[in-house]
Amino acid sequence: MKAGEKHYKCVNSKTGYAIYYHSLGRELSNEEVKAELEKIRARVAIQNGIYLETLYWEEIKQDAELTQ
Repeated sequence: MKAGEKHYKCVNSKTGYAIYYHSLGRELSNEEVKAELEKIRARVAIQNGIYLETLYWEEIKQDAELTQ
């Protein structure tokens, strides 16, 4: 994972599996991040034939000890 970016995974709540990963720059505001992730969530739902409301985003937190 690149430093200076926030990393997210799109999770299917019915299965609990992550089905898509995406990274965004830290310079984006919270509103911009939410808007971008919502656009991608809709695209992922359409491409995979999944009901939109079953998908949600989780931020992937990096543990500094694991990356050193």
